[in-house]
Amino acid sequence: MQRVLAIYEKWIAPCGYWLGILLISQAMTLPAEAGENAASNGVYLNQTYLESTLNERAFDIDDVMETFEHVFNALPDQVMVYPTENYFYFQFGYRGLIYAGNMRLDIKDRDQGVVHFAYFNQFEDWNAELSTEYRALNAGDGVTVSKIADLVYNVVFGGKTVQFTLNDLSNVRPPAEVLGDSEIFLGPVFDESGIQFYLLFNKTETYFSFILNEETPSAERFVPYDEDSPAVQVGMRTGFAFFRDPYRDRKILIGVYEGNVLNNNYFDGPFDQLPDNFLVGAELRDAILVLYPSLDGEIDRFGNFADQQGRVLVNPYINYSYLSELDTFLDCGEKSDTEIALYRCLQLQQDR
Repeated sequence: MQRVLAIYEKWIAPCGYWLGILLISQAMTLPAEAGENAASNGVYLNQTYLESTLNERAFDIDDVMETFEHVFNALPDQVMVYPTENYFYFQFGYRGLIYAGNMRLDIKDRDQGVVHFAYFNQFEDWNAELSTEYRALNAGDGVTVSKIADLVYNVVFGGKTVQFTLNDLSNVRPPAEVLGDSEIFLGPVFDESGIQFYLLFNKTETYFSFILNEETPSAERFVPYDEDSPAVQVGMRTGFAFFRDPYRDRKILIGVYEGNVLNNNYFDGPFDQLPDNFLVGAELRDAILVLYPSLDGEIDRFGNFADQQGRVLVNPYINYSYLSELDTFLDCGEKSDTEIALYRCLQLQQDR
């Protein structure tokens, strides 16, 4: 079988990574007019990146509150939080390093006036030394969070107010033909990559799946992994790999590029963007307990551990280093003669 994406695995990670840095650093460092004009034209300059790298910063990167003030003051008065775990991501340059981070209005404590703030220097394959800072901020830190409407919050610090609007996907449902007989829809997912999914759980076969939401405008161009078969398709921007279901009109996420996972960038997969705002009751927790019954009493309805040490990962796909690892999914499509056999084969490959 001839590979039509052989070159793809060599350039996707660096291209995606640098594009993200240049876009954000430009917004942070260029004069407002220049930044707006460049962003509207979709042109990102090496000059911008270099100026972001070389500019001196008048704050201490090791001081969480000084760093928060630097980032917060750079925000416009209104921001949109697209990812469904309510992370608002940012990047900035500091003395030659690129830092990434997020502010999060977590569903579990935002109504109690908490905003989570974290940042770290960007991971590189050749530099695994990470400087990571995190703090849950509240009124005691001079940061107030108040709910002004459903999924709309004001954050106030140092006399400045920023309105955070969380992504309202409450009306998003998969078309009826997308769901299998034993599958339940847990909620919509808006990934930080811009790709949208339906999170499903199969109650009979007991597995999760992320199904591409094709009802929204496409944020990706998909190409066949193999020119002889359209079964496996890969996104040229994200590196997300999908299996084209021959029994239902849908694409099932089967893989993300491991380099993006290690770099913790916008293309690391939807495992960290569960539909927190739209989960019904304890459906997610119940699905997790079907797979991991020993966690009964250890997790809340969002899959968070009771000791606050993270949450259960929902990542029913592989992290691939080479596109050739997708061959086994092609084999599933060629060798499975029934719908259930196909889904079981896909699941076995994901569990390997």
